[in-house]
Amino acid sequence: MITKMKKLTFLVYHREYEQFLEQIRELGVVHIVEKQRGEPDETLQEMLQKRARYKQVAAQMDPTIPSEACDSSVRPRLNADDIVKGFEEAELRLQTNKQRIAQCEKAIAQLAPWGNFDWNTIEKIKEAGWFIQFYLCPEREYKPEWEEKYPVIQVGEQAGSKYFVTLTPHPLQLELEPVRLPDSSLFELEQQKVMLEEEQAEYSGAWCDFCVENRGNLEKDIVRLERDIDLCKVKLSGQHMAEGTLLFLEGWVPADKEADLTALLEQSGVYYEMRNATRQDNAPIKLRNNAFTRMYEVLTRMYGMPDYAEFDPTPLIAPFFTLFFGFCMGDAGYGLVLMALGFFLKKKVSKSMAGMMNLVITLGVATTVVGTVMGTFFGVSLIDLDLPENLKSFMIVGKVGNTGYDKQMLLAILIGVVQISFGMAVKAISETVRYGFKNALSAWGWLLLVVGFVCTGTLTFFHVISEEVSTWAFITIGGVAAIGIYLLNNWGRNVFINVGAGLWDTYNMATGLMGDTLSYIRLYALGLAGGMLGGVFNELAFMVRDGAGGIGGWICCLVILLLGHGINIAMSCLSAYVHPLRLTFVEYFKNSGYDGKGEAYKPFGEVSN
Repeated sequence: MITKMKKLTFLVYHREYEQFLEQIRELGVVHIVEKQRGEPDETLQEMLQKRARYKQVAAQMDPTIPSEACDSSVRPRLNADDIVKGFEEAELRLQTNKQRIAQCEKAIAQLAPWGNFDWNTIEKIKEAGWFIQFYLCPEREYKPEWEEKYPVIQVGEQAGSKYFVTLTPHPLQLELEPVRLPDSSLFELEQQKVMLEEEQAEYSGAWCDFCVENRGNLEKDIVRLERDIDLCKVKLSGQHMAEGTLLFLEGWVPADKEADLTALLEQSGVYYEMRNATRQDNAPIKLRNNAFTRMYEVLTRMYGMPDYAEFDPTPLIAPFFTLFFGFCMGDAGYGLVLMALGFFLKKKVSKSMAGMMNLVITLGVATTVVGTVMGTFFGVSLIDLDLPENLKSFMIVGKVGNTGYDKQMLLAILIGVVQISFGMAVKAISETVRYGFKNALSAWGWLLLVVGFVCTGTLTFFHVISEEVSTWAFITIGGVAAIGIYLLNNWGRNVFINVGAGLWDTYNMATGLMGDTLSYIRLYALGLAGGMLGGVFNELAFMVRDGAGGIGGWICCLVILLLGHGINIAMSCLSAYVHPLRLTFVEYFKNSGYDGKGEAYKPFGEVSN
């Protein structure tokens, strides 16, 4: 649910402004409305640029630091600017040396086909009046008559090219350009490369040590800078009044924190006004849910926080997402693996990630329950095992009677109908609360039409009511719903415009609802695919065991089972996360009218690391 908010307005004497902000920051419960006025502040721009650069360097440092590394340096502490400068200098040394290694490797590649020779000997030959020229040409362009006219010495062939040298008393004019080779010998270049690689290793080690020693200090300076940025933004949010002697500031505080703030304001002597936030206010959103629902708030934040006039969708999507995840995994054995993994990692990860592990455990429980109902355990069909009939009676497997419809597929569609109907009910209630009942008649009409038709059709199918009763029920429901949909969808418009708008809504609903409902078949398809793939790995493993025999066969069988089911669990988890997320963000949110354009509550307080 959404925490009730109080709107605050302050009038602060300009000389007491910074002291007052420090008091508010220390309390850490007020969300300040940021309103930068006038020209952009150069100081703030400079701080924002610094923060961006600091974070960029910090991100570049992270991959170079071993996970077990710790800062045990006794060197004097560097500030953020010195750390960034030192990092850039170390990075430049690495890049420059890397380029030199690349140039050296290129020169070695050029000299390798010619072999190792001494350039001093070449110079002595030139001093004696002879010209040595190096040539390279494709083998098909090489002319044998060159060997008859000139003293040509073939060095070798490589990759379809010929390498040769001419030794003449004067420069030779061939159809080819002589090759220009590096001034160093192959031996010297190889030695130079070894030396450069040793320097690179030394630079890399020094760079890593620098990152280990200074990464923590850089993070601390980033936190301090963010603290100053927040303070600067809040200062700029104050509107000068009374020729600059007073500053006007707006903010929000949760209703449950009102008492603490009121005590502070009474002591400070600052003039303030406080009132309850209305649905028309753009109040920041702070979610307050129980332990189960709180795990799913990350999904709401991914899409967007609700508006203050909307409902918190988290309690509504949490049970559906849990069910969808279990349906997509569809294997009780995989659910046990997720539960075990969650309990194991919960002891290893940080406190901030422990909540995520609770979600993994919860989804593992759901998968175990749903997988049991679907009759699959590590790819094995439970319905084919010798289990008690009472247990099998709870499993939803096979076809519906003598039809070709799969029970699990129909269950997936039924779940979709329920969620879409639920979303339409939420939309109708939400619009009633926000705009009044008479302005929400269209939403109520569609809800009555869809839910009424579904319920009437279901009761008729199971022979609870007769066809004659169902016919009159359809007529009555359709007639009442049509009034809200076509005639009263907007009280302030002409009735003919309302009819046109209702027809357009009918077209959108007729095409959209069918597609939305069929989208839920993916729940059945993903669970079926995961179960079939698990069964394939089982058959393959035991085929190898039977073929190989003995201990070796059992080892191969175990390896295939572990690898196969491990891959299947990873793929199934990805699908079971993405597709329920898609059903929530598209099908459910669209039919429930959820916008998700609210602003998250962010109190002005100390920035924590």
